[in-house]
Amino acid sequence: MYRVVLDTSVIVRAVSGRSFASYVFDALFKQDFTLCVSTEILLEYEEKLSQIYDKEIADLVISALILLPNIEHVSIYFDMRLIDSDADDDKFVNCVFAANADYLVSDDRHFRVLPTIPFPKIICLTYTEFKRLLFESTIK
Repeated sequence: MYRVVLDTSVIVRAVSGRSFASYVFDALFKQDFTLCVSTEILLEYEEKLSQIYDKEIADLVISALILLPNIEHVSIYFDMRLIDSDADDDKFVNCVFAANADYLVSDDRHFRVLPTIPFPKIICLTYTEFKRLLFESTIK
């Protein structure tokens, strides 16, 4: 099972059942992958969901993320400081590293620097690449 960290924009888009990213929640609830999160990431998910939807939706999503058996809460003890263009995005890279996750999933351009960094090797997939990966792994 893949271990992944999802950028906030993935979660925000996945909440809407009409979104092209809704497959993320479908796969998460079917336990097709393990979602690795830190407290800082959960707080950002909650903040953005509250702004875009409302507090009740945010609370429901965060509650589900806390209760699902394929959610792994990761403690972060360091800051890799790999994303110079947006230091706030480092929380996701730090979580990938601390969790020894397979992938970071995001379409955020700030993560495009990751392939140029020799260590740690963080693989960032777009929504489309992640969907393809999940689809291919479930048909085997």
